[in-house]
Amino acid sequence: MVKRSLEGKVLVMSGGSRGIGLAIALRAAQDGARVAIIAKTEEPHPKLEGTIYTAAEEIRAAGGEALPIAGDVRDEERIQAAVKQVVDQFGGVDICINNASAIDLSPVESIAMKRYDLMQDINTRGTFVLTQACLPHLKRAANPHVLTLSPPLNLNPAWFGRSLAYTIAKYGMSMCTMGFAEEFKDHGVAANSLWPRTTIATAAIRNLLGGEDAMRRSRDPSIVADAAHAILTRPSRECTGRFFIDEEVLAEEGMTDLSIYGGVDSELQTDLFLD
Repeated sequence: MVKRSLEGKVLVMSGGSRGIGLAIALRAAQDGARVAIIAKTEEPHPKLEGTIYTAAEEIRAAGGEALPIAGDVRDEERIQAAVKQVVDQFGGVDICINNASAIDLSPVESIAMKRYDLMQDINTRGTFVLTQACLPHLKRAANPHVLTLSPPLNLNPAWFGRSLAYTIAKYGMSMCTMGFAEEFKDHGVAANSLWPRTTIATAAIRNLLGGEDAMRRSRDPSIVADAAHAILTRPSRECTGRFFIDEEVLAEEGMTDLSIYGGVDSELQTDLFLD
């Protein structure tokens, strides 16, 4: 894999106290990046490991600087204040990562509208709010990137019929990527989406999609982290408006042996929205 670094870069991430977000933060920290995570989890959850403070400890242990900020991506004023706090402490923003996401796979007939609203507010609106807050600072950065954890816009009706509310919310994030890339291109601010080819071994998979069997059929979050690192270290003016799949990114970097990321190869579960 080509060696490039995020040393000294300032990353602002929604979520990040666990799972894929934390893995991305830790990979950046290995380079000596400065990472601000904006998330709600200040106290341990019985089913979800990690808080913003334990995540910050891990980021520092990995070699980076950390700024844990308690905040809800649905709260515009709080997000604006959080980004100001990042700029005051770290001097700017180089990278915005839209990681926070809510999931409910219920069909139309049974989903509670409060769950529908939660997904729209965190996933699509939250992506918009955080990116908007970071944009003035990204425009001044040397190699600015916006990276959103969302899927390619696959218009196969099967995905809409399977879990419409969640599909709308995740595709809303992807539509943000498309719009950001087009609107920001003259400023040299890259905007891309990243999605895993397989399910990823996180608490969400264990709790929602089948417990330990689902975990066995999933890869480690570090595969998404390594792919994110590869994207975020590419020239922003040459790498924008794309919907990346993790293993395809790594293949472009010359890495094709993915066995280090675990999972049982013959039984790996393809992720949602990928045919």
